[in-house]
Amino acid sequence: MAEDHYSSASAAAPSAAATASSGKSSVLEALVGRDFLPRGSDICTRRPLVLQLVHQPRRPTDAEADEWGEFLHLSGRRFYDFRDIRREIQAETDREAGGNKGVSDRQIRLKIFSPNVLNITLVDLPGITKVPVGDQPTDIEARIRTMIMSYIRHKTCIILAVSPANADLANSDALQMARVADPDGSRTIGVITKLDIMDRGTDARNFLLGNVIPLKLGYVGVVNRSQQDINSDLSIKDALAREEKFFHTQPAYHGLTQYCGIPQLAKKLNQILVQHIKTVLPGLKSRISSQLTAVAKELAVYGDPVDSKAGQGAKLLNILAKYCEAFSSMVEGKNEDISTIELSGGARIHYIFQSIFVKSLEEVDPYEDVTDEDIRMAIQNATGPRSALFVPEVPFEVLVRRQISRLLDPSLQCAQFIYDELVKMSHRCLATELQQFPILRRSMDEVIGKFLRDGLKPAESMIAHIIEMEEDYINTSHPNFIGGSKAVELAQQQVRSAKMSSSVVRKDGVDADKVQASEKTQKMRAVLGRTVNGVITDHIQGVRPASEAERPGSSGSASTSFWNSIFTSNEDRAHASAKDNSANRSYTVPTPNLEHSFSTIQLREPPVVLKPSEHQSEQEALEIAITKLLLKSYYNIVRKNVEDFIPKAIMHFLVNHTKRALHNYLITKLYRDDLLEDLLKEPDEITIKRKQIRENLKVLQQAYKTLDEIPLDAEAVERGGYSLDSDVIGLPRAHGLSSSLHGFNDGSSPYSTPKQSRSRRSNHSGEQPPFNTNMSGNGF
Repeated sequence: MAEDHYSSASAAAPSAAATASSGKSSVLEALVGRDFLPRGSDICTRRPLVLQLVHQPRRPTDAEADEWGEFLHLSGRRFYDFRDIRREIQAETDREAGGNKGVSDRQIRLKIFSPNVLNITLVDLPGITKVPVGDQPTDIEARIRTMIMSYIRHKTCIILAVSPANADLANSDALQMARVADPDGSRTIGVITKLDIMDRGTDARNFLLGNVIPLKLGYVGVVNRSQQDINSDLSIKDALAREEKFFHTQPAYHGLTQYCGIPQLAKKLNQILVQHIKTVLPGLKSRISSQLTAVAKELAVYGDPVDSKAGQGAKLLNILAKYCEAFSSMVEGKNEDISTIELSGGARIHYIFQSIFVKSLEEVDPYEDVTDEDIRMAIQNATGPRSALFVPEVPFEVLVRRQISRLLDPSLQCAQFIYDELVKMSHRCLATELQQFPILRRSMDEVIGKFLRDGLKPAESMIAHIIEMEEDYINTSHPNFIGGSKAVELAQQQVRSAKMSSSVVRKDGVDADKVQASEKTQKMRAVLGRTVNGVITDHIQGVRPASEAERPGSSGSASTSFWNSIFTSNEDRAHASAKDNSANRSYTVPTPNLEHSFSTIQLREPPVVLKPSEHQSEQEALEIAITKLLLKSYYNIVRKNVEDFIPKAIMHFLVNHTKRALHNYLITKLYRDDLLEDLLKEPDEITIKRKQIRENLKVLQQAYKTLDEIPLDAEAVERGGYSLDSDVIGLPRAHGLSSSLHGFNDGSSPYSTPKQSRSRRSNHSGEQPPFNTNMSGNGF
């Protein structure tokens, strides 16, 4: 069965809930004052019907043309015969849901214009079906319940829980679903129907007084037309008159006038609406004002299209000035959109200087790539052909220059990092505003990129000069430099400490000095010629035969013969010689002369690459320690200078130069008559976007104006006012509101935002409405 729902587009609205055949459609039609809904014994409402009632003044000349209906799917067509409206509702339902009792959640949108209605919105939803029939799916009950809950769950919805008086109120599906959607009962009105067909001797007095199931908004009892009355075309006006007569003639309802009748239900709804207006109107007005400001600001960004050369030039100059101002503000951290998520703008530059560049230099070891052996080698090379009495300065200067030169690469990398950040900032400036001029955006990116590249070159040149200056002059008079005397003192302490920890005696008990002397003796012996099996091995002259005296088996060695020749007389030598001749006649080799009988001392040729001995003397250790202390002290001084001067050079030649000169550079490159038209050419989507923003602004301005005309005082509204002066159908008329909060003149509420209007248009294609609805018992 169909169940009727009463809803508001943007404020409180009733939602009728009732069991099947409880008179929900009759309640809805009575509130409208017209007979136009499909009726019957089977399920008739099979698609949500969004009914917008629009109050308009009565025309004195043509009263019949005062009321008509319009469907959204038949835009521009008016239905003056409400029987045609019923037939169109039925036909549109069959087109979407089929002709065999199928149900769909796609809405039918209907507007009724009449001087006899209030500006409100009602929704008629399909009733709950327990057992599937026709083309209905097996889970039809769950689907319809889900559909109903999607409408009545909105906090601004007033639910009309419609229940028949001849059924147990505790078993009402309408009240059960209303309690789920509205647990505290603050927006639920109970509607009791069929009071005229209750069993004799019974009445609904306890229901209406809330003695059975209390509701904060109370109950209203109504008497609807029966099916026989509908078939006999009983008018709504006559039905209201008969209802009034019924309550006057039934003693059980005497004293309950405020709880009985369709006019009282309409009055209660109006009172709730007025109270709700008083509650939500200030907040609604504030939201509309905020949206007005945002849309106006967005429209100001797009501005108006400019066709003249003078106007285009002025616009371009304005854009360039705003861009450069935004760029400077971003660098200085004074831009309006400050991020709370990550560092941006000038903060990133500071982070690169302090947390990347300076920190990286602080972590560099002054002795990196310089070993003790390198220092020792440099010291010995600096002494020349004689031993140095003092530590030479040349090794210190050579080594410190080499370490200073290593600071050039990180300094240039720092400049490149800052350049990259400036490029990123240039892309983020006026990103939204420049979207409407893509050609100008590309041109500015190219010009700014070239400007920054040109600014990077002097910065890099200055960085190279700073490093070169530090290399060219080693200022040993710097107040922070350790100095020679202090370095010698500290070096002596280090050498003594190292000597105490490294003095070791060999395990065999031989002194290290003696071992070294023995090794030197063995090396000297290797230089001398050696005789092996009668052959003299000479490192210089090669191999030659050994004389008799040099042979191992002879009576004396070469040295013995040498010393005998010095310390014996001539006669002894003659006698010995004759004896030797007689004894050695068997040898064919003649005896050499005395001067050729001695072995010569031969030296090794020096190798191509000479290095000092492996053993490091105490003096050398001291010199190395002094040089390292001087190197570290001066390197730290230079590092501090570089940490200070490099950021200053980058800021001066790149960052601040960009802030100072970018504006003039952009004007020079872009402000040209032959480029103005192309640079300020807008794409088609920007033109469409500007038009939409203007339309939205117009709607919001009208909405704000309408809200301004509504009094905030509920008593003033009632005085203005909502009275019980009945019109031709007996319903209360609204005199105070020139424009209702629920009224629609163009398919959307004048108080809704453009987004809400689009949402309502999409509701026609099956989406749930954003406004409030009426719920009725087993269905809606």
